[in-house]
Amino acid sequence: MKIRFFFSLMAFLLAAATAFGQLTVRVTDIPADTPPDDDIYIAGNFNGWDSGNSAYILENLGGEVFEITLGLSPGTLMFKFTRGSWQTVEGNADGGFLPDRTYAYAGGADTLELQILSWEGSSSTAQPNVSVISYDFYIPQLNRNRKIWIYLPPDYEASGRDYPVLYMQDGQNVFDQATAFAGEWQVDEALNELFDEGDEGVIVVAIDNGGAARIEEYTPWANPTYGGGRGAAYADFIVETLKPFIDNNYRTRPEREFTGIMGSSLGGLISFYAGIEHQDVFSKVGAFSSSFWFADEVYTHVASVGKEADMRIYMIAGQQEGTGGQQVADMYAMYATLISAGFSEEEVVALAHADGQHSEWYWAREFPAAYQWLYRMVPTEVKNANWEKSFFSVFPNPADTNVQLRTVVPFVDAAYDILGADGRLIQKRQPLGTGAVRLEGLAPGLYFLRTYSEGKLAGVVKLIRR
Repeated sequence: MKIRFFFSLMAFLLAAATAFGQLTVRVTDIPADTPPDDDIYIAGNFNGWDSGNSAYILENLGGEVFEITLGLSPGTLMFKFTRGSWQTVEGNADGGFLPDRTYAYAGGADTLELQILSWEGSSSTAQPNVSVISYDFYIPQLNRNRKIWIYLPPDYEASGRDYPVLYMQDGQNVFDQATAFAGEWQVDEALNELFDEGDEGVIVVAIDNGGAARIEEYTPWANPTYGGGRGAAYADFIVETLKPFIDNNYRTRPEREFTGIMGSSLGGLISFYAGIEHQDVFSKVGAFSSSFWFADEVYTHVASVGKEADMRIYMIAGQQEGTGGQQVADMYAMYATLISAGFSEEEVVALAHADGQHSEWYWAREFPAAYQWLYRMVPTEVKNANWEKSFFSVFPNPADTNVQLRTVVPFVDAAYDILGADGRLIQKRQPLGTGAVRLEGLAPGLYFLRTYSEGKLAGVVKLIRR
């Protein structure tokens, strides 16, 4: 009996050791700017990503060597090092965003030796009017926390005015090179420059993506290969939790006419979905290189919801994105779907760029034009133009080269000038002559042609330069 008990106990202990082993995590080098009195913590999927749990402080073995032994079950370990909070999380070699570390732990006794290259933010490029609202803003719809950034116009503290708001996805990449995964959008620099040129300003709220949870949160429908499908709950978070918080704590113009949402790739998909689903909340959508391919339901969603209110929807895609320019084809298919669903051509812009790539540099370059079209008022004559009864038309439109400005009735001394999407004069008045409008020197984007007869305004035509 005793022998049988002994062997049973040994078998149990052996099984337990296999199922629940010990992994020693040893740090052999830390950044030179590490404060000498700061503890180093480890946080990951084994402790609920608690960045400051005292039970997970590494022991200093002398010099730059730190160590902790974890009792773990076999599986994929995901983790990062901090100095006690997500404000002091480790970064990559340049002080920028470092993706979660991963390690395939097989069980038993094991040792993992690592180096901490930097502390994130040591090379921040965020402008002084960018700050972090919270490093762990609670998302009740998903029962998780997230970092939230905010950009305030340069005159916010002194003006006393209320401002429109733009909600942006992938917050790590919006303002700061130090936290960006593959470059930043430079939204803060772009908006500050436009402010100096006379723009009245906008508040930008940027939400960090959830890393491994990004696909789950940015997709309203599941993909048979990639999963996902909790995007509706994420959109509800913005509408039901985050927006009320921003409106209650900052001087905003909370009405839908002054509220927009923007993102790229999967962030463009969820922004587009949120704009269509919540037309009572958003009137402006910026969808850059949107992953419409992820789920065909995005097209049927537009068709089923239809137009519920006036919108402005600005889409771009690069011809170097996707196999055979598929990203551009998807965008044009969505443009056609929107028009069929009741949105007018004046409400939707779809621009393809020959050099466009699935990259932050491309989205950064195109952000100012998108923002100006979505938020800045165009001239009164453009806003009040009777588009359906215009005497002028442009062919081809969109256009790569020069276009022909056609008229249905003859005009005397016909002329035209060209305005940008923001209403600024781009090209001074020119005689119409043979009807050819020269586009050399115009960057891809949206423009307005003002036409004149005998010096008086005769009509306004929208032109898209590809």
